[in-house]
Amino acid sequence: MNQVRDIIEKNVITIDYNKTALYASVILKEKKISFLVIMKEEKIAGIVSESDIVRKVAVENLNSSQIQLEEIMSKNFKWVEPDTGIEHAIQKMLNNIIRRLIVLENEKLVGIITQTNLAEFLRSKLLINATVDNTDSE
Repeated sequence: MNQVRDIIEKNVITIDYNKTALYASVILKEKKISFLVIMKEEKIAGIVSESDIVRKVAVENLNSSQIQLEEIMSKNFKWVEPDTGIEHAIQKMLNNIIRRLIVLENEKLVGIITQTNLAEFLRSKLLINATVDNTDSE
């Protein structure tokens, strides 16, 4: 059975909890990413996504340079360990209607998995299975 560690994205962009929504928005734009992991004293405090900024700052017409990430971040983020089975991770994402999971090992951030990681993994599996099926039928 494949594990989360097989598809983990280790290059996770983090930001300190006391930064502003504007600062986070600039990083999201520059890095062309959709979320940031918020850190407080070397531990994960939460995550903030583009949609958090839109729903909690822009739609409310708040000044993004005055809003601290701690005010808008999602504190109840979902996570898995590296040895979690991929099927379990997919089920967790589906059950919670989320697009990404934080990967923690001994309470330390080691990476993330996203819908994109899962789609790439499943595509590879399908291609391998199709190749095996074609070889078997010849």
